[in-house]
Amino acid sequence: MMKAGNSNNVGFISTRLAGTDGVSLEAAKWAAVFEKEGFKCFYFAGELDTPKERSYLVEEAHFHHHDIVDIHKNCFGALVRGRFITQKIHEIKNRIKNHLYKFIEQFEIKMLIPENCLTIPLNIPLGLAITEVISEIGIPTIAHHHDFFWERQVFLINAVWDYLNMAFPPHIPQIRHVVINSSGDNQLSLRTGISGVIIPNVMDFENPPDPVDEYASDVREALGIDEDELLILQPTRVVKRKGIEHAIELVHRLDMKAKLVISHASGDEGFDYENRVREYSNLMKVDTIFVSDIIKEERGYTEDGRKIYTLEDIYPHADLVTYPSNFEGFGNAFLEAVYYKKPIVVNNYSIYSTDIKPKGFSVVEMDGYVSNETVLQTKEVLQDKELRDNMAEHNYKVARTWFSYGVLKGQLKNLVFSMPGFRTIDTVKQL
Repeated sequence: MMKAGNSNNVGFISTRLAGTDGVSLEAAKWAAVFEKEGFKCFYFAGELDTPKERSYLVEEAHFHHHDIVDIHKNCFGALVRGRFITQKIHEIKNRIKNHLYKFIEQFEIKMLIPENCLTIPLNIPLGLAITEVISEIGIPTIAHHHDFFWERQVFLINAVWDYLNMAFPPHIPQIRHVVINSSGDNQLSLRTGISGVIIPNVMDFENPPDPVDEYASDVREALGIDEDELLILQPTRVVKRKGIEHAIELVHRLDMKAKLVISHASGDEGFDYENRVREYSNLMKVDTIFVSDIIKEERGYTEDGRKIYTLEDIYPHADLVTYPSNFEGFGNAFLEAVYYKKPIVVNNYSIYSTDIKPKGFSVVEMDGYVSNETVLQTKEVLQDKELRDNMAEHNYKVARTWFSYGVLKGQLKNLVFSMPGFRTIDTVKQL
């Protein structure tokens, strides 16, 4: 068991720690485990929905800040960046760095946990500032890497290789590097010589979800789902790598009364793909509904008086979850579907095939396209309640073994125990 003294505070750092993006969600899960073990967690970012008394907001830490956007535009897609951009990077870096020192001093931070901001260079000054602070004071750090710049085409042509090699990620003895999948671990070692630790994304499988309450009892009615109609849930943003065309084709070929419900909006990647999804739905005559306007992080009401639900309110009402992604860093939506005991149709994307599938889950798989076998298996699952229930119970047990908070706690305990300088400052009293 991890034990912490009163002064052993953990500082999470990111561009954003708010909302339902994967980085924010996983950071919150880590924080929950640390808090349960007696640590106190504090937060530094450009956008925060964390408790105010534990938060340190710095607008320039956000990747949407106008100066950071300007730096990004001048650094990527070009081979030279201009002296004025170099000057701007260092000016902002120094301002953020001063705030980091104040954050550490104000909250008596004893360990830092940068969340993806030392791998994805959306905010170069932030990454440089964190790297310099760690180098200057030697503060123990667990860098939580969700994905890497070399995995995204937009970052490969750039004028900042000097900064990428320095800080994305930095090779510093005080840092323990955590990745979420085996591919990331392999590439981190090959490209940088850094040895990482794999800690997959998790959910609280020790505590099953609560039953549907009165507030969420009318979800199907609110979404316009008839009693004899299937609710097929696509619990993702509308971006190209999610492969939503496959879900549309599957619903079309099932030839069953159903609605495809897409939970999230397009986000930061534009609306071209959303338009494509809408056109393809019309072409395939699939009733696809986009409900991001009434699915938010918290319950409430819209301006016109409609109920706002959380995604957790929607899952229990789904008859099937589709997850036909072409690429994922891990697969949060997969774990969520398992947590709510729903049958899943999943594409055999690379991380699923190496890190999730071998654990022994029972799902309907497709391999890049919707085959006749995919359609037949999906129909069988939808029409056979006993089969669905058996699959759901089996998957829950598998996930509890491999992807639970208990697994996370064990891994974090090992990391904390091995942190250079951390045990000597009265952080770990008992293990």
